[in-house]
Amino acid sequence: MEFSPEKSLWFLFVKGDLNAFSGLFKHFYPMLHNYGVKISGNKELTEDCLQNFFVYLFENKNRLENVLNVKSYLYISFRRYLFKHIKKEKKHLSYDDLFESNKDFVFSVEEIHIQQEIFLIKNKALTTLINSLSTREREAIYLKYYSLLTTKEISEVMNITYQSVQNTLQKAFVKLRDKSESKALQHILNP
Repeated sequence: MEFSPEKSLWFLFVKGDLNAFSGLFKHFYPMLHNYGVKISGNKELTEDCLQNFFVYLFENKNRLENVLNVKSYLYISFRRYLFKHIKKEKKHLSYDDLFESNKDFVFSVEEIHIQQEIFLIKNKALTTLINSLSTREREAIYLKYYSLLTTKEISEVMNITYQSVQNTLQKAFVKLRDKSESKALQHILNP
């Protein structure tokens, strides 16, 4: 069974590895912090809740073994945790009212610019990777994903067998996966 880096860290964390817990904390704290500040509009409350949330995770790690998607689980759980604490302060508001009344959940020009830059970098990296494939592999990918042809239609267009199309696409994806797993490229594709 192959684990993503996040899933591997999570697996080690629930087994009690302090370095894995530290790795999860360092990786997810900035993301969860930004999300929490947008929800609460209060940096100090978010930081307190986030610290307590990670303490809660550590204390309850034995019950967290079956998490399938670490990132989703952390976002969902932290959101609930934060809302629970905000709700204690504002007892008269429902969760929906609480969320809708928050005017701080806005995007800054810088956030949009950063996301656009990341998108461009990923596109350039993907273009480079795809262009490093053989001509036949590039053609098969183009017909499959850009022209939206079926495998049978691709075999007719390229005048090769159905199985050859499948093999060509499989080889292309193996090459793309292998090339994208280099450290430098992984950093670009998964910042």
